[in-house]
Amino acid sequence: MDILSVLEDKKRKKALTKEQIEFFVRGAADGTLPDYQLAALLMAIRLNGMDARETADLTMAMARSGDMLSPQVGGVPVDKHSTGGVGDTTTLILAPLVAACGGKVLKMSGRGLGHTGGTVDKLESIAGFRVSLPEEEFVSIVRRVGCAVVGQSAQLAPADKRLYALRDVTATVDSIPLIVSSILSKKFAAGARAIVLDVKAGSGALMPTVEASIQLAQAMVDIGAHAGRSVIAVVSGMEEPLGSHVGNALEVREAIDVLAGRAGGPLKTVSLFLGAQMLVASGVADSEEAAQKMLAEALESGAGLRKLKEMITAQGGDSAVCDDPSLLPRAPYIRPVIAKTAGYLSHVNGTALGLAAQRMGAGRVRKEDPIDPAVGFVMEKRIGDRIEKGDVICTLHAKDETSAREAESRILDTLTLSPDPAPRARLLYALITPKGVTELCQ
Repeated sequence: MDILSVLEDKKRKKALTKEQIEFFVRGAADGTLPDYQLAALLMAIRLNGMDARETADLTMAMARSGDMLSPQVGGVPVDKHSTGGVGDTTTLILAPLVAACGGKVLKMSGRGLGHTGGTVDKLESIAGFRVSLPEEEFVSIVRRVGCAVVGQSAQLAPADKRLYALRDVTATVDSIPLIVSSILSKKFAAGARAIVLDVKAGSGALMPTVEASIQLAQAMVDIGAHAGRSVIAVVSGMEEPLGSHVGNALEVREAIDVLAGRAGGPLKTVSLFLGAQMLVASGVADSEEAAQKMLAEALESGAGLRKLKEMITAQGGDSAVCDDPSLLPRAPYIRPVIAKTAGYLSHVNGTALGLAAQRMGAGRVRKEDPIDPAVGFVMEKRIGDRIEKGDVICTLHAKDETSAREAESRILDTLTLSPDPAPRARLLYALITPKGVTELCQ
């Protein structure tokens, strides 16, 4: 078998055999296939798709391309994954909250992908925080603390690690088979038995429509059932940044503020809903109502923030940032963006807004690009807000005046003001389980 025959078949829209899929996944994992051939195959998959059988075969081949953990953590190992968005910092809130309620959160996260932020990049803005841990230490921290968040190790799903980086720089991010296999292969390899997926829909999501997001969610739930894992999915809105802070250290700051009771809003609402699903899926709570009560008590008592401090300390980070967020990296140039006209904020181009943060240095254009943890912006207005001329729309945190000026232009171009009142963006659309789709009304 050779890669050219695999490329030829997918170029001509043929379904790849299980053997062909295992061949190219093995070549991605062991380095025998070069980036340019893998990139060509990723584009062929993006353009011509994969059927359900191909996607399931790809997922399992990627999961088995390295170690497969079966961790003993004193409970059901649970993970949560978002398909990506802007200002989406739910992991840093719900992981410690779920752990504070008795859950065992075994979280493997990724770096930024396209216009979306990455949890690993965010955590690395905390001095000393280690996202690369030996598998034994990763499991030990979950057993002892209740939660740990790491990046992909060389041993877990190595094929995905390489393909993930290539997707980021080859415009192949928005492919359902590639998204499904990337997400679930990591979860299966890391040993999660219960998985909650947050599938975003809207202008800042990989899937721009609710219908496409439900299709993606159903594909992942189906493959989870096929693999014997408890997988449920939530379709949530990404018409604008979920939190107000966009940028790595800025998003860590906002997560700390939520856990400390200083901030709320959509980020808190979605985090608590996802956290409740995690507690139910892992058997810690017997109903969503009981789970919501447990999470509210952990938030009110400060147990969630204390658990975040425990996790940061266990992973080598400076947990003092939880008491003093000013210890996080700070940009040297901070200034407001002022509204030039009045109106109601009726639409946000979420993808373009995420790319504005990327161009400031909060994300990568090339896979080898460094991240500036301090840069980004804080949105002061949300969809539905009335904006007067001269109001502060957002606050820029930039490396210099030139970067700030470019970011201001890009951000203003992402916003649409209308003379008439506009409705608030919807937060939650649907809950997908093996039993079907339930519409949500928030």
